[in-house]
Amino acid sequence: MAGEPDWVPPDVDTKRANVARVYDYLLGGSHNFLPDQDLARAIVAVEPNMRAMARANRAFLGRAVRFLAGAGIRQFLDVGSGIPTEGNVHEVAQRAAPGAHVVYADIDPVAVAHSKAILAGNASAAVIEADLREPEKILTHQTVEPLIDFSQPAGLLLVAVLHFIADAEDPWRIVATLRDALAPGSYLVLCHGTNESKPTVARAAEKVYNRTVSTDAHARSREEILRFFDGFDLVDPGLVFIPQWRPDSPADMPDDPSKFWALVGVGQTA
Repeated sequence: MAGEPDWVPPDVDTKRANVARVYDYLLGGSHNFLPDQDLARAIVAVEPNMRAMARANRAFLGRAVRFLAGAGIRQFLDVGSGIPTEGNVHEVAQRAAPGAHVVYADIDPVAVAHSKAILAGNASAAVIEADLREPEKILTHQTVEPLIDFSQPAGLLLVAVLHFIADAEDPWRIVATLRDALAPGSYLVLCHGTNESKPTVARAAEKVYNRTVSTDAHARSREEILRFFDGFDLVDPGLVFIPQWRPDSPADMPDDPSKFWALVGVGQTA
């Protein structure tokens, strides 16, 4: 969408690309604008596999949520949830476990506005506008408290969001703050861009992204990403490239999983 339709919240800058809207475009969504589309096309020119990566990340999220529901998790906190598209967390979780509670949190008002529209009438799910950099405000938000009981196991979803937090902002402290609020038996689901397999492409994509979007991207090494799981025990198959995490069938495994240059994993608190 290149114009500004009625659903655009006030004060939204549609003339500058936005993280959530670029991802929406890569997934084939319609809640994006010309600057988002231009940036997405520029990234695809650097990494032609980027659309496939976005779809693979979305599929991983669904597999992870089903895994957590199968493990008895009935409440989910999805931070950096983005613009709603097919296979939202509440749809997957509530299909697997009717009545499961889901709270979405995102900093983008467009993502929040559309989440509110989708969740209207769903008493077991809600969305808040919040910044991952302020985890304490998320944990104590008045909308979160009725839906997430932190004395019981929960699923914390940080999928394709931490690579937008700079080292100087200490993303490891942010994750530790959220972790410390979780009850034993809770899970962390994480996806993070890595420079491990295609460092040259990762740097080029970062450069294209960061010159256009106000929120810089930061691909990290496997060791740096593993640090986010401090206090969690990784479940099999550990920290792997996106398609390698419990694929639904052998046919879903590409010849070279490292072409999907993000690492994913699921960990459980003791």
